[in-house]
Amino acid sequence: MLELVQSGGWLMLPIIICSILAAAICVERFWTLGSDRIAPKQLLAEVWTHIKREQLDGQRLRELRAGSLLGQILASGLVSARHGRDAMKESIEEAGAQATHELERFLTPLGTIASITPLLGLLGTVIGMIKVFNAIMLEGTGNANVLAGGISEALITTAAGISVAIPALIFYRYFNRRVDELVLTMEQEAARLVELLHGEREAEASR
Repeated sequence: MLELVQSGGWLMLPIIICSILAAAICVERFWTLGSDRIAPKQLLAEVWTHIKREQLDGQRLRELRAGSLLGQILASGLVSARHGRDAMKESIEEAGAQATHELERFLTPLGTIASITPLLGLLGTVIGMIKVFNAIMLEGTGNANVLAGGISEALITTAAGISVAIPALIFYRYFNRRVDELVLTMEQEAARLVELLHGEREAEASR
């Protein structure tokens, strides 16, 4: 493996660095984007139970914020709930924007890696072919070792760049899809809380 890397020339170094960064981002995002960490399934039911029992005090709100991103959104809405439906929705939207930004963290670097590693491989190809043509110009076609070295450098960097780019692009698409699903889930749960809370208040006011 070391000989293969050395044969690829100095451009193998940034490609290897990109591969390490991509792997680290994928592991971190897999860990972070778990449903239980972002939007626990029973969270809204638990919050509504606390509301009905009048147990939703400051301590529970702090625990709600600290528990998950969905908890942060629901807590922001609950704090503003007494100011009316519109104020509650506005607080939820602001908290949701912050949560979305958190979910998308590191995805731009991952997409960048997926884009630039094939270009690094292509650059290695160009440099390798330049070496081949320089060797032909200086020594003719008789020195097979020199020609093979340049061609090897060209092919190795191209293969390495594509090998990093393909999984990086696959995971970039997967994580973007995952973020969209989580954002949709949080929007639906927050909207249900608004309707539960203000729907009940409006029903009580009409009696």
